[in-house]
Amino acid sequence: MNAPTKFPLDVEPAAALGKAGPTPADLTITVRDERFGRDQKPGRWWLNNDPVATAWHNALSATFPRGEAFFIEAVKAHREGAGPKLEAEIRAFIKQEINHTREHIAFNRAAVDAGYDLDAIDQRVAANLELTKDRPAILNLAVTMALEHYTAMMAQEFLANPQHFAGAEPETAAMWRWHAVEEIEHKGVAYDTWLHATKDWTRYRRWKVKSLMMLIVTTNFIRNRWQDTIELLKQDGLTGWKVKAKLAWYLVGTPGVLRRIFPAWCSYFLPGFHPWNHDDRALISKHDSEFKDAVLA
Repeated sequence: MNAPTKFPLDVEPAAALGKAGPTPADLTITVRDERFGRDQKPGRWWLNNDPVATAWHNALSATFPRGEAFFIEAVKAHREGAGPKLEAEIRAFIKQEINHTREHIAFNRAAVDAGYDLDAIDQRVAANLELTKDRPAILNLAVTMALEHYTAMMAQEFLANPQHFAGAEPETAAMWRWHAVEEIEHKGVAYDTWLHATKDWTRYRRWKVKSLMMLIVTTNFIRNRWQDTIELLKQDGLTGWKVKAKLAWYLVGTPGVLRRIFPAWCSYFLPGFHPWNHDDRALISKHDSEFKDAVLA
Protein backbone atom coordinates (compact mmCIF):
# COMPACT_ATOMS: atom_id res chain seq x y z
CA MET A 1 0.00 0.00 0.00
CA ASN A 2 1.41 3.38 -0.96
CA ALA A 3 1.42 6.22 1.54
CA PRO A 4 -1.54 8.59 1.08
CA THR A 5 -0.78 11.72 -0.93
CA LYS A 6 -2.24 14.84 0.65
CA PHE A 7 -3.24 17.94 -1.28
CA PRO A 8 -3.68 20.83 1.17
CA LEU A 9 -5.74 23.40 -0.68
CA ASP A 10 -5.14 26.55 1.38
CA VAL A 11 -2.78 27.88 -1.28
CA GLU A 12 -4.68 31.12 -1.76
CA PRO A 13 -7.00 33.05 0.53
CA ALA A 14 -10.62 31.99 0.35
CA ALA A 15 -11.61 35.57 -0.42
CA ALA A 16 -9.59 35.43 -3.62
CA LEU A 17 -12.01 32.88 -5.00
CA GLY A 18 -14.71 35.52 -5.37
CA LYS A 19 -17.73 33.62 -6.66
CA ALA A 20 -16.02 30.24 -6.49
CA GLY A 21 -18.06 29.16 -3.50
CA PRO A 22 -17.53 28.05 0.07
CA THR A 23 -15.12 25.16 -0.41
CA PRO A 24 -13.32 25.10 2.97
CA ALA A 25 -9.99 26.90 2.89
CA ASP A 26 -8.50 24.21 5.13
CA LEU A 27 -9.75 21.29 3.02
CA THR A 28 -7.17 18.59 2.37
CA ILE A 29 -7.82 16.13 -0.45
CA THR A 30 -5.98 12.91 0.32
CA VAL A 31 -5.20 10.38 -2.40
CA ARG A 32 -5.47 7.03 -0.61
CA ASP A 33 -3.86 4.63 -3.04
CA GLU A 34 -5.65 1.50 -1.84
CA ARG A 35 -6.22 -1.83 -3.55
CA PHE A 36 -9.05 -4.21 -2.75
CA GLY A 37 -10.10 -7.74 -3.61
CA ARG A 38 -6.81 -8.90 -5.08
CA ASP A 39 -6.34 -11.85 -2.73
CA GLN A 40 -9.99 -12.68 -2.09
CA LYS A 41 -12.48 -11.68 -4.76
CA PRO A 42 -16.09 -10.82 -3.93
CA GLY A 43 -18.63 -13.63 -4.03
CA ARG A 44 -21.65 -13.61 -6.34
CA TRP A 45 -24.03 -12.08 -3.77
CA TRP A 46 -21.42 -10.23 -1.77
CA LEU A 47 -23.83 -7.79 -0.08
CA ASN A 48 -25.50 -9.70 2.76
CA ASN A 49 -26.29 -12.56 0.38
CA ASP A 50 -28.93 -10.24 -1.13
CA PRO A 51 -29.21 -10.46 -4.95
CA VAL A 52 -31.11 -7.14 -5.20
CA ALA A 53 -28.62 -5.10 -3.16
CA THR A 54 -25.71 -6.77 -4.93
CA ALA A 55 -27.18 -6.14 -8.39
CA TRP A 56 -27.77 -2.43 -7.65
CA HIS A 57 -24.17 -1.86 -6.58
CA ASN A 58 -22.75 -4.03 -9.37
CA ALA A 59 -24.78 -1.98 -11.87
CA LEU A 60 -23.38 1.24 -10.39
CA SER A 61 -19.83 -0.07 -10.50
CA ALA A 62 -20.14 -1.15 -14.13
CA THR A 63 -20.63 2.51 -15.12
CA PHE A 64 -17.72 3.94 -13.15
CA PRO A 65 -14.65 3.27 -15.34
CA ARG A 66 -16.01 5.05 -18.43
CA GLY A 67 -17.95 7.56 -16.38
CA GLU A 68 -15.03 8.69 -14.28
CA ALA A 69 -12.81 9.03 -17.35
CA PHE A 70 -15.52 11.33 -18.76
CA PHE A 71 -15.56 13.37 -15.52
CA ILE A 72 -11.80 13.84 -15.66
CA GLU A 73 -11.85 15.10 -19.24
CA ALA A 74 -14.82 17.40 -18.63
CA VAL A 75 -13.07 19.09 -15.70
CA LYS A 76 -9.66 19.25 -17.39
CA ALA A 77 -11.22 20.99 -20.39
CA HIS A 78 -12.05 24.01 -18.22
CA ARG A 79 -9.07 24.40 -15.92
CA GLU A 80 -7.30 27.05 -18.01
CA GLY A 81 -7.03 30.24 -16.02
CA ALA A 82 -7.97 28.59 -12.74
CA GLY A 83 -6.37 29.99 -9.62
CA PRO A 84 -3.81 28.00 -7.61
CA LYS A 85 -6.41 26.63 -5.19
CA LEU A 86 -8.73 25.33 -7.90
CA GLU A 87 -5.77 24.02 -9.88
CA ALA A 88 -4.68 22.01 -6.84
CA GLU A 89 -8.22 20.73 -6.37
CA ILE A 90 -8.36 19.56 -9.99
CA ARG A 91 -5.04 17.72 -9.72
CA ALA A 92 -6.20 15.91 -6.58
CA PHE A 93 -9.59 15.15 -8.15
CA ILE A 94 -7.91 13.54 -11.16
CA LYS A 95 -5.61 11.39 -9.03
CA GLN A 96 -8.48 10.16 -6.89
CA GLU A 97 -10.68 9.40 -9.89
CA ILE A 98 -7.91 7.45 -11.61
CA ASN A 99 -7.58 5.23 -8.54
CA HIS A 100 -11.35 4.77 -8.35
CA THR A 101 -11.38 3.68 -11.99
CA ARG A 102 -8.64 1.11 -11.33
CA GLU A 103 -10.45 -0.39 -8.35
CA HIS A 104 -13.81 -0.58 -10.06
CA ILE A 105 -12.24 -2.25 -13.08
CA ALA A 106 -10.89 -4.89 -10.67
CA PHE A 107 -14.27 -5.14 -8.94
CA ASN A 108 -16.10 -5.48 -12.27
CA ARG A 109 -13.75 -8.26 -13.34
CA ALA A 110 -14.58 -10.07 -10.11
CA ALA A 111 -18.30 -9.70 -10.88
CA VAL A 112 -17.69 -11.22 -14.31
CA ASP A 113 -15.71 -14.04 -12.71
CA ALA A 114 -18.68 -14.60 -10.39
CA GLY A 115 -20.85 -15.21 -13.45
CA TYR A 116 -22.26 -11.83 -14.46
CA ASP A 117 -22.18 -10.40 -17.96
CA LEU A 118 -21.60 -6.63 -17.75
CA ASP A 119 -21.10 -6.04 -21.48
CA ALA A 120 -24.61 -4.64 -22.10
CA ILE A 121 -24.15 -2.06 -19.34
CA ASP A 122 -20.72 -1.08 -20.59
CA GLN A 123 -21.96 -0.75 -24.16
CA ARG A 124 -24.88 1.41 -23.08
CA VAL A 125 -22.54 3.75 -21.19
CA ALA A 126 -20.20 3.89 -24.19
CA ALA A 127 -23.08 4.73 -26.53
CA ASN A 128 -24.32 7.50 -24.26
CA LEU A 129 -20.85 8.99 -23.97
CA GLU A 130 -20.46 8.89 -27.74
CA LEU A 131 -23.37 11.34 -27.96
CA THR A 132 -21.41 13.89 -25.93
CA LYS A 133 -18.54 14.27 -28.39
CA ASP A 134 -20.27 16.86 -30.56
CA ARG A 135 -21.83 18.70 -27.62
CA PRO A 136 -20.43 21.97 -26.24
CA ALA A 137 -17.79 21.18 -23.62
CA ILE A 138 -19.53 23.34 -21.03
CA LEU A 139 -22.57 21.03 -21.14
CA ASN A 140 -20.34 18.04 -20.46
CA LEU A 141 -19.09 19.90 -17.41
CA ALA A 142 -22.70 20.51 -16.34
CA VAL A 143 -23.39 16.77 -16.65
CA THR A 144 -20.28 16.01 -14.63
CA MET A 145 -21.29 18.50 -11.96
CA ALA A 146 -24.73 16.90 -11.64
CA LEU A 147 -23.38 13.35 -11.49
CA GLU A 148 -20.71 14.37 -9.00
CA HIS A 149 -23.53 15.65 -6.81
CA TYR A 150 -25.15 12.22 -7.10
CA THR A 151 -21.95 10.46 -6.08
CA ALA A 152 -21.47 12.87 -3.17
CA MET A 153 -25.05 12.39 -1.96
CA MET A 154 -24.76 8.61 -2.09
CA ALA A 155 -21.29 8.72 -0.53
CA GLN A 156 -22.60 10.71 2.42
CA GLU A 157 -25.49 8.28 2.84
CA PHE A 158 -23.26 5.20 2.57
CA LEU A 159 -20.92 6.49 5.28
CA ALA A 160 -23.60 7.90 7.58
CA ASN A 161 -25.93 4.89 7.46
CA PRO A 162 -24.26 1.52 8.23
CA GLN A 163 -27.39 -0.28 7.04
CA HIS A 164 -26.30 0.03 3.41
CA PHE A 165 -23.38 -2.39 3.79
CA ALA A 166 -24.58 -4.41 6.77
CA GLY A 167 -23.62 -8.04 6.20
CA ALA A 168 -21.42 -7.25 3.20
CA GLU A 169 -18.12 -8.99 2.63
CA PRO A 170 -15.72 -6.80 4.65
CA GLU A 171 -13.13 -5.99 1.99
CA THR A 172 -15.76 -5.17 -0.63
CA ALA A 173 -17.59 -2.90 1.81
CA ALA A 174 -14.24 -1.25 2.61
CA MET A 175 -13.74 -0.51 -1.09
CA TRP A 176 -17.11 1.21 -1.37
CA ARG A 177 -16.50 3.24 1.80
CA TRP A 178 -13.03 4.25 0.58
CA HIS A 179 -14.58 5.46 -2.66
CA ALA A 180 -17.28 7.31 -0.72
CA VAL A 181 -14.74 9.14 1.44
CA GLU A 182 -12.88 10.49 -1.56
CA GLU A 183 -16.09 11.45 -3.36
CA ILE A 184 -16.98 13.62 -0.36
CA GLU A 185 -13.52 15.19 -0.30
CA HIS A 186 -13.62 16.30 -3.91
CA LYS A 187 -17.36 16.97 -4.15
CA GLY A 188 -16.82 20.69 -4.80
CA VAL A 189 -14.24 20.39 -7.58
CA ALA A 190 -16.55 20.05 -10.58
CA TYR A 191 -18.83 22.74 -9.16
CA ASP A 192 -16.01 25.21 -8.55
CA THR A 193 -14.71 24.47 -12.04
CA TRP A 194 -18.19 25.25 -13.37
CA LEU A 195 -18.26 28.55 -11.48
CA HIS A 196 -14.85 29.38 -12.93
CA ALA A 197 -15.85 28.41 -16.47
CA THR A 198 -19.13 30.37 -16.34
CA LYS A 199 -17.84 33.40 -14.45
CA ASP A 200 -19.06 35.67 -17.26
CA TRP A 201 -22.57 34.21 -17.26
CA THR A 202 -25.51 35.76 -15.46
CA ARG A 203 -26.63 34.00 -12.31
CA TYR A 204 -29.95 33.11 -13.96
CA ARG A 205 -28.31 31.54 -17.00
CA ARG A 206 -25.99 29.51 -14.79
CA TRP A 207 -28.89 28.34 -12.62
CA LYS A 208 -31.08 27.50 -15.63
CA VAL A 209 -28.47 25.35 -17.37
CA LYS A 210 -27.36 23.48 -14.26
CA SER A 211 -30.97 22.87 -13.15
CA LEU A 212 -32.17 21.61 -16.53
CA MET A 213 -29.12 19.38 -16.77
CA MET A 214 -29.78 17.92 -13.33
CA LEU A 215 -33.34 17.05 -14.35
CA ILE A 216 -32.06 15.32 -17.50
CA VAL A 217 -29.29 13.54 -15.61
CA THR A 218 -31.73 12.37 -12.93
CA THR A 219 -34.15 10.94 -15.48
CA ASN A 220 -31.37 9.07 -17.29
CA PHE A 221 -29.61 7.97 -14.10
CA ILE A 222 -32.67 6.39 -12.50
CA ARG A 223 -33.96 4.84 -15.73
CA ASN A 224 -30.61 3.38 -16.77
CA ARG A 225 -29.55 2.12 -13.34
CA TRP A 226 -32.99 0.52 -12.90
CA GLN A 227 -32.67 -1.20 -16.28
CA ASP A 228 -29.11 -2.31 -15.55
CA THR A 229 -30.07 -3.75 -12.18
CA ILE A 230 -33.06 -5.62 -13.62
CA GLU A 231 -30.81 -7.11 -16.31
CA LEU A 232 -28.34 -8.37 -13.71
CA LEU A 233 -31.16 -9.85 -11.66
CA LYS A 234 -32.37 -11.68 -14.78
CA GLN A 235 -28.94 -13.30 -14.92
CA ASP A 236 -29.72 -14.69 -11.47
CA GLY A 237 -33.01 -16.05 -12.78
CA LEU A 238 -34.95 -13.41 -10.87
CA THR A 239 -37.73 -11.79 -12.91
CA GLY A 240 -41.31 -10.60 -12.57
CA TRP A 241 -43.16 -7.91 -10.67
CA LYS A 242 -42.14 -9.19 -7.24
CA VAL A 243 -38.47 -8.70 -8.07
CA LYS A 244 -39.19 -5.20 -9.36
CA ALA A 245 -41.13 -4.45 -6.19
CA LYS A 246 -38.21 -5.62 -4.07
CA LEU A 247 -35.85 -3.37 -6.01
CA ALA A 248 -38.20 -0.41 -5.65
CA TRP A 249 -38.45 -1.00 -1.91
CA TYR A 250 -34.67 -1.31 -1.66
CA LEU A 251 -34.28 2.12 -3.30
CA VAL A 252 -37.11 4.06 -1.63
CA GLY A 253 -38.00 1.96 1.41
CA THR A 254 -35.23 0.17 3.32
CA PRO A 255 -32.42 1.15 3.24
CA GLY A 256 -33.86 3.57 0.71
CA VAL A 257 -30.85 5.38 -0.74
CA LEU A 258 -32.90 7.35 -3.28
CA ARG A 259 -35.45 8.40 -0.68
CA ARG A 260 -32.80 9.45 1.80
CA ILE A 261 -30.80 11.57 -0.65
CA PHE A 262 -33.91 13.38 -1.94
CA PRO A 263 -33.53 16.46 0.33
CA ALA A 264 -29.91 16.88 -0.79
CA TRP A 265 -31.05 16.49 -4.40
CA CYS A 266 -33.61 19.27 -3.92
CA SER A 267 -30.96 21.58 -2.47
CA TYR A 268 -29.17 21.56 -5.84
CA PHE A 269 -31.87 23.85 -7.25
CA LEU A 270 -31.74 26.44 -4.47
CA PRO A 271 -30.13 29.85 -5.04
CA GLY A 272 -26.73 29.93 -3.42
CA PHE A 273 -26.27 26.16 -3.59
CA HIS A 274 -22.76 24.80 -3.24
CA PRO A 275 -21.76 21.21 -2.38
CA TRP A 276 -19.83 22.46 0.65
CA ASN A 277 -22.83 24.26 2.13
CA HIS A 278 -23.04 20.97 4.02
CA ASP A 279 -19.65 20.15 5.55
CA ASP A 280 -19.58 16.41 6.18
CA ARG A 281 -15.86 15.97 6.74
CA ALA A 282 -16.61 14.41 10.13
CA LEU A 283 -17.58 11.25 8.21
CA ILE A 284 -14.15 11.26 6.57
CA SER A 285 -12.37 11.63 9.90
CA LYS A 286 -14.40 8.79 11.37
CA HIS A 287 -13.57 6.51 8.43
CA ASP A 288 -9.86 7.34 8.44
CA SER A 289 -9.53 6.77 12.18
CA GLU A 290 -11.29 3.40 11.91
CA PHE A 291 -9.07 2.44 8.96
CA LYS A 292 -5.92 3.23 10.94
CA ASP A 293 -7.15 1.08 13.82
CA ALA A 294 -7.74 -1.78 11.43
CA VAL A 295 -4.25 -1.49 10.00
CA LEU A 296 -2.70 -1.50 13.48
CA ALA A 297 -4.75 -4.50 14.43
